[in-house]
Amino acid sequence: MLERVINILLVEDDEVDVMNVKRAFKKVNITNPLYLASNGLEALEMLRNDYDQNPSVPNERRLILLDLNMPKMSGIEFLQELRSDPKLCTTPVVVMTTSNQDQDRVQAYNLNVAGYILKPLTFNKFVETMTTLNKYWILCEMP
Repeated sequence: MLERVINILLVEDDEVDVMNVKRAFKKVNITNPLYLASNGLEALEMLRNDYDQNPSVPNERRLILLDLNMPKMSGIEFLQELRSDPKLCTTPVVVMTTSNQDQDRVQAYNLNVAGYILKPLTFNKFVETMTTLNKYWILCEMP
């Protein structure tokens, strides 16, 4: 069975979390291209391909890993903008955050996220989470 590439956009402002995702991907051989945006505005530019310095994320087979607590544009604001854009509204998003607030969870699910994951506190748990997510992506038939 041929595994098809999934283009992953990580929208995360915390450099330690970015490093943990990269290290976890490497440890469990997740080879999908990983694009990085440090806030929602940058992510929207990359997705809309109207970028200057940022590489654009290919239009097909996209998945967004989204932090909620970010400068310039929060994750919820990003989701609202994403869902209101006819070209981007169907992009799957998995929230990965430290926020355990019911209000954030409800808002995220109301904006059609594919999942809401609390950031693991240890690297080993981070690796387990990324492994599980990768298995899920492989099982899902993404257009």
